[in-house]
Amino acid sequence: MNESEEVLARIRAINASAAFNRWCGIEVVAAEPGAVTIAMPWRPDVGQYAGYLHAGLLGALIDTSCGFAAATLAGRVLASHYSVNCLRPAVGERFIARARVVKPGRTQIFTASELYAQADGAEKLVATGETLLVVAPQPGG
Repeated sequence: MNESEEVLARIRAINASAAFNRWCGIEVVAAEPGAVTIAMPWRPDVGQYAGYLHAGLLGALIDTSCGFAAATLAGRVLASHYSVNCLRPAVGERFIARARVVKPGRTQIFTASELYAQADGAEKLVATGETLLVVAPQPGG
């Protein structure tokens, strides 16, 4: 197994261990050192009153993709701060978040993500975000 395959397997295992991610139906599509792509299908129970993807889930997808991108370089991380810019209503059959590490550090990692709604084979940018993550202590440490 090469490095990219190992990174993808590790991030998929982290995703599978998170109950919230399983409930959302989040799938890790791609992962390599410093970058991750995740996807989530549309379901009516993740919508808000007007039928768009709830902004809370926009934030969750941005936070999750950024956290996974950071985890490819640093292992366990925790969000310290994140921000979301909602650019248009999130309507689609599937939502895809692409995140990358902007600046890795020993204790802090800066990341950015773009969230797209996919419908009829086309993608539209619906939100962007940035996350500051901190390297988490190892269990028992």
